[in-house]
Amino acid sequence: MADKSCRPEDFEAFVSRHENKLYRTALAVMGNVADAEDVVQEAFLRAYEKAPAFETGGHETAWLIRVTLNLCRSRLRSPWRKRTEPLLVSYPAAEPEQRKLLEHVLALPSKYRAAIHLFYYEGYSVKDIAHLTGQQESTVRSQLTRARQKLKSVLKEDYHESI
Repeated sequence: MADKSCRPEDFEAFVSRHENKLYRTALAVMGNVADAEDVVQEAFLRAYEKAPAFETGGHETAWLIRVTLNLCRSRLRSPWRKRTEPLLVSYPAAEPEQRKLLEHVLALPSKYRAAIHLFYYEGYSVKDIAHLTGQQESTVRSQLTRARQKLKSVLKEDYHESI
């Protein structure tokens, strides 16, 4: 059993290993760069303060994603949170079609954005997403189905408008 931890002497490498994945996850859920950066910073701060020992690299990643998702949920529930979210100019999408799809994904409610991001962009299974988010597998499947239906509906409208 390898003892992986985020001890202070290893912390820079720890951050380098996980910063991109956590940032993409937070950005997908929060919908804007500033909030995503704050959430990721707070997730790493929690890891530094707690300095947990992990059995495997997968356990380390799962713990960090769960902390990140919980922090996102807390921020979204916050009464200080503004109800409008700016469109991401810097979100990575090379093609105009991809950018349009990302705009539609980001317009989904946060619970659907999280499920879509973790499933399609990070490659997690429904079972893994359920474990990471603390939900039932049936709930995750339902969220994915509803998100797909909403995206399908919006994309059909866009298609008919462009004709």
